[in-house]
Amino acid sequence: MVIHSPLDCFLWEGFEVDRFDVQGNHMTLQLMPHPGHDLACSQCQRSCSSVHDVTHRRIRDRDLLGYQTTLIVPVARVVCPCCGVKARNISWLDKHARITTRLVSHVEALCRLNLPIKHIAELTQLHWHTIRRLDKARLAREVQPPDWSQVKRLLMDEFALFKGHRYATVVADADTLEVLWIGIGRSRTEIRPFFEELGDYRQQIEAVAMDMNTAFDLEVQMHCPQAEVVYDLYHVISKYGREVIDRVRVDRANELRQDRPARKVVKRGRWLLLKNPANLTDEQSSKLDELLQANQPLMTVYLMKQQLKELWRAPTRRAAMRRWNRWYSMALESGIKPLQHFAKVLKPYLNGIVAHAEHPLHTSVLEGINNKIKVIKRMAYGYRDIDYFFLKIRAAFPGNAR
Repeated sequence: MVIHSPLDCFLWEGFEVDRFDVQGNHMTLQLMPHPGHDLACSQCQRSCSSVHDVTHRRIRDRDLLGYQTTLIVPVARVVCPCCGVKARNISWLDKHARITTRLVSHVEALCRLNLPIKHIAELTQLHWHTIRRLDKARLAREVQPPDWSQVKRLLMDEFALFKGHRYATVVADADTLEVLWIGIGRSRTEIRPFFEELGDYRQQIEAVAMDMNTAFDLEVQMHCPQAEVVYDLYHVISKYGREVIDRVRVDRANELRQDRPARKVVKRGRWLLLKNPANLTDEQSSKLDELLQANQPLMTVYLMKQQLKELWRAPTRRAAMRRWNRWYSMALESGIKPLQHFAKVLKPYLNGIVAHAEHPLHTSVLEGINNKIKVIKRMAYGYRDIDYFFLKIRAAFPGNAR
């Protein structure tokens, strides 16, 4: 069937519909060159009068009237007086493409909604790899390089990349929360490219918040010696919970082997001891009080945890040092070996703890970013293309205006 419609040239500039065929929910349109449209070279856009040859290409377009639409397009090669034999310029079809620019724009719009690629593939009936390729190209265009001249304070943390203890490092601007850099690994050599990319702007970095990761610490000291390292409260308290409270709880449970009811209470009290008191229910608070009153070592390490938190709430460095000296003395005098050992291990990190009074930074924001990274990864059932995954992360955290 031959169709003559003014919409032809509007939808497919330079072409008109010659015939169409509908089978089920699929529609195939055979296009033909519009006789009144000039041929132009795809390289220099110059008008050409001579056609070298013509090949027919199957092209996917956006659905029309509910039909999955395929175009049969005659793609001519023209003889350009300047460029030689070149493909004809087609405004709605990129060179070598098998889908129209209209469909590309549609896919990109769906990707901006952060829909899973699997869902977009089902919706458009395009292959998963095609969606990934289009979205990666879009992100490469839209994700701009960081403005290093404005970066003063940094947040550094790690997140699980794959199963099997494989990690990646993420660096963010502490003031705008823009993700500046992501790299595979967490060793010194693996995070060094960030500082190399930072270049001469390393001299303006004032503070870097991190957990007690020696690799991060040493690299900051090497490349940004003027910057102060600030250790994060969350990671220190988490470490205290594992190495002190848990250890004392297990030791106490082992001492109560002959008193099975009391041992059961201690073994089941782990989350009561680790949970923030403000988040406990009335029933949980009562159980915690009973547990602590019946176990003096647990009472001691639990109260010492609350005192340790006060170091990060000190208004000045001097106040933080006073609180540390008091806490350290009580830890050594407690007679509780896990607590004494933790205090001695923590002492070399003291400067990074008291620095929080002057630079009140913390990586809890990065913990939120890491949670969203997990969501991005889970929605895609994992990423085989790491560069694409990292672009998705940077696009999700462009930062706030200064």
